[in-house]
Amino acid sequence: MQDKRFDYESFKARAIADLQSGKELSGLDGVLQPLLKDFLESALEGELTSHLSKNTSKNRRNGKGKKRVKTSYGAVEIITPRDRDGSFTPKLIGKRETVLGEALENKILSLYAKGSSYSQIQEHLLELYGLDISVGKLTAITDTIIPKLKQWESKRLHTFYPIVWLDAIHFKVREDHRVSSKAVYVVLALNTQGVKELLGLYISDQEGAGFWLEVLSDIQSRGVEDILITCTDNLKGFSEAIETVFPKTNIQKCIIHQIRNSKRFLARKDRTKFNEDLKAIYKAVNLTEAQVALDDFDKKWNKKYPLAVKSWRKNWSELTHFFEYSKYIRKLMYTTNIVEGFNRQIRKTTKTKGVFTNQMALMKLVYLTQNDITKKWVNPTNYWNRIKQELIIKFGDRFIEE
Repeated sequence: MQDKRFDYESFKARAIADLQSGKELSGLDGVLQPLLKDFLESALEGELTSHLSKNTSKNRRNGKGKKRVKTSYGAVEIITPRDRDGSFTPKLIGKRETVLGEALENKILSLYAKGSSYSQIQEHLLELYGLDISVGKLTAITDTIIPKLKQWESKRLHTFYPIVWLDAIHFKVREDHRVSSKAVYVVLALNTQGVKELLGLYISDQEGAGFWLEVLSDIQSRGVEDILITCTDNLKGFSEAIETVFPKTNIQKCIIHQIRNSKRFLARKDRTKFNEDLKAIYKAVNLTEAQVALDDFDKKWNKKYPLAVKSWRKNWSELTHFFEYSKYIRKLMYTTNIVEGFNRQIRKTTKTKGVFTNQMALMKLVYLTQNDITKKWVNPTNYWNRIKQELIIKFGDRFIEE
């Protein structure tokens, strides 16, 4: 392949002459068009070279194509390289993208959504494309998602959800020249098609039942009228907050959170046996068997760990709602594992951020990350038709198909 290097000196002489003759900078035949064309074509060639070097197959270059790209300097017609097996997907200008600024902004947002810092994004763009973009410009680009975030936060919801999980994830944020902890409240639901749906993300100070009341009120104001089952941790006042907004909802407290709370009272040497005895409770066949196991548990451990036993007695009704259902629904509701799984995916992205510069920086990243996560939520949960029929039988007209 012949190396046709851009003749910058000839371009400069021609550009000066064109400017002196009154030719415009921008436009298809503008002064800067040849330079921009060369930059774009060189960047794409570089991307293909990098792609082929990482490909262990016999893939190779396979001719050229043409594309008309809109830029801030006008439209530019460029030659685009192709590979033989069609696996090459340009990052600077995607296969179906025709707007340079949009493509570059999408690339920056993608890097940001994967947890890259502004300095890392700068290095990436400089190394791959030779672009030196300031932090201020990068901030302005990531700020373009704020209107979308605000719109998403206020979008209309369905009137009814069968199951909703509520949990919070905690982050460090710099505020007023000091670092404080913030809680992002997560509301995740299963809709009437059995598909997961993220209803909202809310940020506040440390997790508390008072703010959960505000969150639930917001969900209600956005259209939700009824929830059959809510799954929560054991936060004090949580149940009262739910009952205030959705009084008909069955509240299932998370068994795993209850076990964790019990461990606070235990000596290390007793934990294994203690947990085995607890398993006899929540793995029971039915509520009657579970109550017998609880009585045995009480007799064995109450004298040594009265606070741990008292906690199980106190929360018993809300820890055992899952016994009213088949194994298919039990698996969904007796823990908050589904929402905690979502939280872990958020953490994968945010773990590189020790401290966020402000609350909006945190929300921008969490919002972009949830976009990547939730777009994969297209299939119903396992055994959904069976689960749905059971809920219809149990709750009758409250199960509203939309």
